[in-house]
Amino acid sequence: MSNRVVRLACLISLSLPCFGQSAVAQNPTDVRLGVPSSLQIEDTGSLAAQSPTSPQSPKIAIHLSVKDAEASALKNNPAISVARLNALASQQVMREVRSALWPQAYASLTAVDARNNSRITAGGLNNPIIYSRAAGGGTVNQLITDFGHTTNLVTSARFQAQADEQNAVATKEDMLLAVDQAFYTALQTHAVLNVAEQTVASRQLLADQVSALAKSKLKSDLDLSFANVNLAQAKLLYLDALNNDKSAMASLSAILGYPTLENFELMNDTEPLIPPPADVDPLIADAFSKRPEILALEFESESAEKLHQSDRDQMFPTISALAAYGDSPIRDDRVYGPYGAVGVNVQIPVFNGFLFSSKSRETDLRAQAMRQRLTDLRNRISRDVRTSWLTANTAFDRVSVSEQLLAQANLALDLAQTRYKLGLSSIVELSQAQLQQTQAEIGNAQAGYEYRLALSVLRYQTIGL
Repeated sequence: MSNRVVRLACLISLSLPCFGQSAVAQNPTDVRLGVPSSLQIEDTGSLAAQSPTSPQSPKIAIHLSVKDAEASALKNNPAISVARLNALASQQVMREVRSALWPQAYASLTAVDARNNSRITAGGLNNPIIYSRAAGGGTVNQLITDFGHTTNLVTSARFQAQADEQNAVATKEDMLLAVDQAFYTALQTHAVLNVAEQTVASRQLLADQVSALAKSKLKSDLDLSFANVNLAQAKLLYLDALNNDKSAMASLSAILGYPTLENFELMNDTEPLIPPPADVDPLIADAFSKRPEILALEFESESAEKLHQSDRDQMFPTISALAAYGDSPIRDDRVYGPYGAVGVNVQIPVFNGFLFSSKSRETDLRAQAMRQRLTDLRNRISRDVRTSWLTANTAFDRVSVSEQLLAQANLALDLAQTRYKLGLSSIVELSQAQLQQTQAEIGNAQAGYEYRLALSVLRYQTIGL
């Protein structure tokens, strides 16, 4: 009889919530998630355990550091291939233009069966005689000089190819910055999600404790209402954090070149945080000499200037040499045997409706506009470097301040909990301390990643990633 009483007492004690113990602890999965089962939230990532009997087995987590992410994006993202292919195509344009400096050789095979005394009498002022024949021969045409027109075109194409090469480098830098932004954003959202889980767990614990005390008439129903409101706010925070975390992982998967959502296990940087450079002027000088956007626009400006010179040189004569040789093994008696000739041709432009002068003026104006664009780009890069340097300094200061704020918020929460348990304060004071502590945790979790991202932006603006 006494054993039955003892077992019954144990069952009753296990079924009732007690002060200091949360009802969430009855479910190990809910304890790890920090979310009560009534919320019914399932995270398919690393936060929720998949059942062995689940029809879909979870993807194997891919360990990923920021350097691994950058290397994967450079290998898989199609934007890198597009920029590189465009740069290679520009090199072929330079070869196309340079081909005018090489000899132009042609081989010709002609066979004609003409009526006797055939003569072309329509379609022109001349009326050549056509003889029956079968002939073959070759023609070679070599440009002697066009007074700089073709050479300036080649130089312009070479500068444009170098500009496209720098544009490919700029695309690579843009991709690396986008990877760093996606990576650190994913780390931030994951850290906020962990804070939200802990917040739900702690506020669930408080709500259960106040509920037990309210049932014992030790706390009022108003306290229970405040506790339930705080719990509901924590659940909303968790839902937003979970959505942001999944969105950040989707963005990271896309920027790395994956068509589907991958299961990444992001690894934090182990390098200690170092302050940004003390002076911004050397950074601006580095940006002017190393930024691929400036180098590309400088090459484009040189290309535009050479194109202007080439169009100006079109108004000069063009001198070329021509040689031809061939034979007619089958021919009319009036057609002679092997033929050969050499000659020099001088072509002097006289008047073409002001075409060449207009083109020269057009390219001159475009070259001036390109130089102005270069000046404007230098001004904007100087502004961007200075702004990113200020942002990095502010983010570095926020790291220490957020740590101090979190320490003070934790101390204030401990004092508020102690005062509430002793009945010296209301639950409003405790709720305010919980809110401040949650905000301090979120700020502290984000501060370190924001500073690392600010450093990446500063490197991108100066010497590149």
